[in-house]
Amino acid sequence: MKIDTFLAEGLPGAGDRARSVEALGYDTLWSGEVAHDPLLPLAQACASTSRIGLGTAITLALARNPMSTAYQSWDLAAASEGRFVLGIGAQVKAHITRRFSMPWDKPIPQVKDYLRALRAIYHSFQTGEQLHYEGTHYQHTLLTPLFNPGPLPEGHQPQLALAAVGEAMARLAGELCDGVLFHPFTHTAYIDQVSMPALAEGAARAGDGKQIPWRFAYLFLAVGDTEEEQQKSAARIRKQVAFYASTPAYTEVLRLIGREDLQEALLPMSKAGQWDEMSELVTDDILEYFALRGTLEELPKLIAERYVGRADHLASYYPLPEYEPERIADFVAATRDNCGEKAS
Repeated sequence: MKIDTFLAEGLPGAGDRARSVEALGYDTLWSGEVAHDPLLPLAQACASTSRIGLGTAITLALARNPMSTAYQSWDLAAASEGRFVLGIGAQVKAHITRRFSMPWDKPIPQVKDYLRALRAIYHSFQTGEQLHYEGTHYQHTLLTPLFNPGPLPEGHQPQLALAAVGEAMARLAGELCDGVLFHPFTHTAYIDQVSMPALAEGAARAGDGKQIPWRFAYLFLAVGDTEEEQQKSAARIRKQVAFYASTPAYTEVLRLIGREDLQEALLPMSKAGQWDEMSELVTDDILEYFALRGTLEELPKLIAERYVGRADHLASYYPLPEYEPERIADFVAATRDNCGEKAS
């Protein structure tokens, strides 16, 4: 089990952040595409670290063309000496068309085409063979030697991971990717009954003995040394769960715990902007499916009980409170140890 964390501040201070989390014992530092570019900060992180894995969770694939993404990810893989993972996702139509002004089609075939294009470009970079990829959405048929960055040492090429919410995207990750990034709004029943079978089906479709991809999952941790601190942390998570639960696309996640009625109640409230009131509908029994509650010392055992066998990478959705560095380092080590003991 790998215990990971996030780089959320963008380029300024990225090097210092990377250096500090590596010292705390984290396994991977992820950068997401929210209010900052996800790839630029990792360039600085490469230069500031020597051990920790680096990756994007996520880069918005459909906001970029495959060749541009291939160049950036290849350079980061080279600079990190093989520590880089390119995690991509589709996002939703409104952001791709209205925020980025990029074309949108059916996301599953478009992402599948994107992944295949990336693989073809990587192959040409690595072997020097002529690039000739002609897909439905992407065509790459020109790469003269001047524009080819050349091969990387064996095992240093970028890994590819795909963000997957539904069954179809998980199946695609199983077929074409090294890893899968589960959505934060998930629970054990959904992982067991939907995600894992879809990943296995995708891997079987790929053939050649392809293994099920490694799996990344978010942790909602209601952490605190006192009941009051834990309640405050839980209230923040409750709001986020209510936001996700109001989205029709996630109804299946609620159905598997017998609470699809929650989405029906929350959707009109979200349209009315009743964000504070929405969280009141996320009762403690619902919250328990998505969050774990305890002190920093109690949580490692609870995390292991829930996620061993279901995930290979774990990261807290929200930053941990500003505890002493030694205490956070102990939490990281204890979580890894507990997960190892549980697995054995």
